[in-house]
Amino acid sequence: MNAPTALPNFDVEKIRADFPILTREVYGKPLVFLDSAASAQTPRQVVDVFRDVWENDYANVHRGIHWLSQRCTDRFESAREIVARFIGAPNVEQVIFTKGSTESLNLVAASYGRSTLREGDEILISELEHHSNIIPWQLIAQATGAVIKAIPITDDGQIDLDAYRTLLASGRVKIVAITHVSNALGTVVPLKDEIVPAAHSAGAIVVVDGSQAAPHLKLDVPSLGADFYAFTGHKVYGPNGIGVLWGKAELLDKMPPYQGGGEMIDFVSITDSTYKDPPHRFEAGTPPILEAMALGRAMEYMWELGHDAIQAHEHDLTQYAMARLAAVPEVILHGTAPGKASIVSFTWEGVHAHDVGTIIDRAGVAVRVGHHCAQPLMDRLGVASTARASFGLYNTRGDVDRLVAALDDVRTIFA
Repeated sequence: MNAPTALPNFDVEKIRADFPILTREVYGKPLVFLDSAASAQTPRQVVDVFRDVWENDYANVHRGIHWLSQRCTDRFESAREIVARFIGAPNVEQVIFTKGSTESLNLVAASYGRSTLREGDEILISELEHHSNIIPWQLIAQATGAVIKAIPITDDGQIDLDAYRTLLASGRVKIVAITHVSNALGTVVPLKDEIVPAAHSAGAIVVVDGSQAAPHLKLDVPSLGADFYAFTGHKVYGPNGIGVLWGKAELLDKMPPYQGGGEMIDFVSITDSTYKDPPHRFEAGTPPILEAMALGRAMEYMWELGHDAIQAHEHDLTQYAMARLAAVPEVILHGTAPGKASIVSFTWEGVHAHDVGTIIDRAGVAVRVGHHCAQPLMDRLGVASTARASFGLYNTRGDVDRLVAALDDVRTIFA
């Protein structure tokens, strides 16, 4: 992956003005927010969507014939069109709104997995995965008799491609469930060139957790070749409670419903029902109406800044942070794969990550500490937890400097 070229017209201070929360103080110190991988902050342009819809256009969608319902339905479905454009989907029928990546992945496991897997079939999951791309497959494996196997990673956090090809050679692999970008290490997985072609050659489909890729990479899901792609709204500067599942049309058409209720039906009798075509087949009940509209506005906000500019800015921050932290003698970096996205995980020799996080929090620096819902990865790394600094489009090199300066307090306390 080539390093993006920095673009001079990326005005980060102007961007920061769109995020009022970044101006507040904690413990009397200016806030440095380095936890965007958990939830990114939301610009005022997205917040304004909620007030606008609630004050002017709110009604339930799809089934109403009155003006407000029609108006709200139009705005809701326009959001689906924005999402389709954002990820390069050829048609909106492939875009399903969910509560988040977790529900998207559970939907695929419960609907596609349950209806296709048989005893002895194999599911491959990498050691990089978030729990939301592990546990749904465990549940379906238990229900169907399928077997889960792990794709190993190398010491620097990359997929071990030789081991991956060996696992595929069994001839029993039906599903490969894999992240696009590791939430704990920032590793960018080579989906298009390696993972997807090898899986398809072995007769398997590929389900991608794109939660950490959507904020940082320009997406074109058809060109990746994956069969399903999931991501969540609160990591792309939108609200929580909204996510997306994209799937190939030929697979979605054959899948049974994930949940039953209103909206997803065509005809209902006491004993039997027929269902709508995708995407509505998989959107039972009242959907996250305002959240979908706000998600669309968040994606427009990213377009206005430009994916290339965002990626270049974040690449600069990541490289700068890696270099600064590598120069701290007590710091051990975890995940040094080339071309990684803007996530930096580290431990402090002899000090628990929770202590590191607590100390630097008092200096106004917010990072995530723990296993990051990736316990198998922590086991592979040989650590219980790490401190994770993750960058968004609003962060600066000054934020990195504040992080490194705050680590001096760790040294002082534990000297």
